[in-house]
Amino acid sequence: MDRREFLSSGGGAVLAGMIPGASQAETPPLTPQTLRPQQQQYRIGHTTGAAGGWAGHLFKSFREVRDVGFRYVEVFGASFCQLPPGVRQGSNEQPGPYKVWPDGYVYKGSGPPDPNEVYYPDGWEALQHRMYQIELQFSCITGGVAGEPTDFANPDMRDRLIESHFNMARFSRRFGCDHQKTNAGGRAPGGTSLADLKEISITLERLGRRMKEELGIRFGVHAHLFSQIQNLNEIDYVMENTNPDHVGFVLDTGHITMAGMDPVALGKRLGNRVVEYHFKDTAAEDRGGARHVPERSRNMMNDPYFYPLGTGGVDFPAIMRNLDAINWRGFLVVELDASPWRPPAESARITANYFRDVLKLEL
Repeated sequence: MDRREFLSSGGGAVLAGMIPGASQAETPPLTPQTLRPQQQQYRIGHTTGAAGGWAGHLFKSFREVRDVGFRYVEVFGASFCQLPPGVRQGSNEQPGPYKVWPDGYVYKGSGPPDPNEVYYPDGWEALQHRMYQIELQFSCITGGVAGEPTDFANPDMRDRLIESHFNMARFSRRFGCDHQKTNAGGRAPGGTSLADLKEISITLERLGRRMKEELGIRFGVHAHLFSQIQNLNEIDYVMENTNPDHVGFVLDTGHITMAGMDPVALGKRLGNRVVEYHFKDTAAEDRGGARHVPERSRNMMNDPYFYPLGTGGVDFPAIMRNLDAINWRGFLVVELDASPWRPPAESARITANYFRDVLKLEL
């Protein structure tokens, strides 16, 4: 694929300049790149924030993911934003000392985080060219703008939150992305109340409807440990109180398992309402749903509960049989929150080999 093809305009793309009420000065026309021709039912992606070597080193992780063989990455859009005054680039790495693993490996640290390279909102062409040089494309650029609200239950922040997440989806659309995901805000100590779920559903519905009508993309909410949507009751409420045409679901096999659910059963239950899968493994004893939800304070570098694919208990072949049966199409995005046993690139290689050798899928 040459650069012209990589940067070419998608024939069926919705142009932001066509959005009713948006002036040319306010919203320049979208010229999204075209995703590579889809050679199989699924596209395979990888996230790139793993503690143990990638956290805080975004473009290093991009290069290493590509070296392993992956062609798509998913990333939080806040990584490309100007950080608000007084806010420093963060990292999901927990401090040492770090455990020595049976083969003698111990993580030594990767230095301070790299500064944000600002591409949002106007530097998309430079970012597109940078990704062309690395030979990667985005599956989607997710979440909202850095420093903007993430509390989906707060009606006072609703308009601002929707604007933030919609604008990031529009940025993502420039790269040819056909769907968008987001996590809900942080979980309250007592869990998510019914009143909060009502407000969350209203916000998700309005956001998803706007994404479909103005950008022509699908929207999915990601159930995630320690977020406002974590357990089955919360998932059911949101799915029942939003329009399937506007709000889909991002099914993360690791977070679903560790929140006490069976990802195989949930995938069958939600069917094609699932917009995207996050594939991560868990311990063998947690197969079908963990008996105890992890504490937020658990140190993922010394006591991890997510693993590379094929090294734990999630029944990925059963998930794939269901997806084949319902003719599901979309992204299977590998996610590894931490790689304490080896550098993240080596954990990514284990997962890549599992896709090829066991699931019989090409990257």
